[in-house]
Amino acid sequence: MVTEPRRLDVTTPDVTLRALTWGPPDGPIALCLHGFPDTGVGWRKVAPVLADAGWRVVAPFMRGYAPSSVSSIGSYHVGALMDDALRVLDAAGPTGRDVIIGHDWGAIAGAGLAAMPDSPFSKAVIMSVPPSASFRGKVSNVGGLLARLPRQLVRSWYIMYFQLPGLPERSASWVVPRLWQQWSPRYHATEDVALVLDAIGSPPNWRAALGYYRATVRGSKPPERYAELHQHWLSALVLPTMYLHGADDGCATPDYARWVEPVLPGGSRVEIVDGAGHFMQLDRPDVTAGHILDFVGR
Repeated sequence: MVTEPRRLDVTTPDVTLRALTWGPPDGPIALCLHGFPDTGVGWRKVAPVLADAGWRVVAPFMRGYAPSSVSSIGSYHVGALMDDALRVLDAAGPTGRDVIIGHDWGAIAGAGLAAMPDSPFSKAVIMSVPPSASFRGKVSNVGGLLARLPRQLVRSWYIMYFQLPGLPERSASWVVPRLWQQWSPRYHATEDVALVLDAIGSPPNWRAALGYYRATVRGSKPPERYAELHQHWLSALVLPTMYLHGADDGCATPDYARWVEPVLPGGSRVEIVDGAGHFMQLDRPDVTAGHILDFVGR
């Protein structure tokens, strides 16, 4: 099993992105997008399993996460994350058989890419964060969904905290380990917390990580270069999609899966990963990789 990644650097008009790659150089691409607070290294346990099955795993550090750069125009909109993913795919060499795998913020961007009518991907795996389309339009069992809202507001305290002026900018050192402990309570996250703080612990990078939440919550308008892509992230998915959620996720309840399943297109599925927290690719990597391969194939 190949465990040491190669690297791929991609320069765009806005950011410079570093990606890690595993697997055969000519294999179809499994583009893996991480979330907050995580890094491209967070795929290190799943990637070798996918690589042994013939996939070329490409895992970029998202914009603002060193060694990728911060945005030169200060954009952390979902459309910008989607644009980054497409540029990494182009640099890696698309094959027409490629898949998108996204976790947390990577799941949000991945859902946008899976909603594109002309998406370059063949399938999508969305992990831990339900597609926004699950809660838009005609939603079934609204009462059941509203009943979960108070608990979710408590779990999502950090989102509102990040909207405050000044104070959040000085809190990376305690916010990151606290969220890892709350979200994947069975996982010993010391190594990954250190990796995250290396990536976003400095003031410019931490402001970039906060920028994801601020751009979305405040509904700011994306720059023109990202506007067309940005419109897709709230739309219904068109690609066959597998949604994965950890049974012990402390960030969002796996109960949301019941609202995800009805909005997925034909050929999709939903799986709850037993014993997994939010970071299922790390605390249950073999099971998670097995679900992915069952869906995307070898």
